[in-house]
Amino acid sequence: MIPDTPWPDSPHRPPLDARQCAMLAEMGVNVWWQPPPPERTAPDAAVATARAAALARPTAPPATAPAPRVAAPAPVPARPAAPATVVPIHPEPAPASDLATLEAAIATCSRCELAQRRQHAVPGMGDPSPDWLIVGEAPGEEEDRQGLPFVGRAGQLLDRMLAAMALTRQQRVYIANVIKCRPPQNRNPSPVEIEQCTPFLLRQVQLLRPRIVLAMGRFAAHTVLGQGGRFDPATVAQMPLGKLRGQVHRVQLGGVDLPVVVTYHPAYLLRNPADKAKAWADLCLAMDTLAALGERR
Repeated sequence: MIPDTPWPDSPHRPPLDARQCAMLAEMGVNVWWQPPPPERTAPDAAVATARAAALARPTAPPATAPAPRVAAPAPVPARPAAPATVVPIHPEPAPASDLATLEAAIATCSRCELAQRRQHAVPGMGDPSPDWLIVGEAPGEEEDRQGLPFVGRAGQLLDRMLAAMALTRQQRVYIANVIKCRPPQNRNPSPVEIEQCTPFLLRQVQLLRPRIVLAMGRFAAHTVLGQGGRFDPATVAQMPLGKLRGQVHRVQLGGVDLPVVVTYHPAYLLRNPADKAKAWADLCLAMDTLAALGERR
């Protein structure tokens, strides 16, 4: 008969570990002498809450030493601005004291880009005390080669026109151009080139003191008449040559009051010979104007 109470001191109740007790329990054997394992007590609620909070808290990155602060550069004191100076790109030439000095200054001028391409500048030629100042437009290829005005086919026609007036280019006549250097491919002179060369022409008038000006061609007429006549430069630049012919203009050139007659350029007459009659009428008007002035004093 098996007793109902445990025998604490019986040698027939060997102690079993947890695995052995589990195996016997699976087989239906009641291990009555084996004391049950102590129940695990639930952790205190405060401890559990703290533990859960610790698990939920994000892990802080390892502390690193703060980057050294770099001192900002000291501000550079502003340098006071230099006073603005206006330097002309192409200063006007100093007035020449005589015609030879002026012609030398023209021959060495570099006031515009035309000087870089010329063979020779073309100051002018003729009588240093002329009655007539004949103003052309610009040198051509032959003029650039020789350094003299009106020496090509247009110059030959001009010589015949002068001969018809009982004149030569060496006596009572001085010939000059508005532009002193040849424009490339004989193109029209630009407004900047005319502006740079005009002071030379005005100084020539002051030194030559002619009695009448014959402006040949559109650019010569616009330049001469825009210097102090009854037309302002902007207005006269828009006027065709035909509206400027057939009349005597009064202008101030270099401080000298002069009559001006406008006519066609000889190069134009070579291309349009039918207009030679009009040009002869202009020459007759100029001769009558000069005759009305009387003898030179």
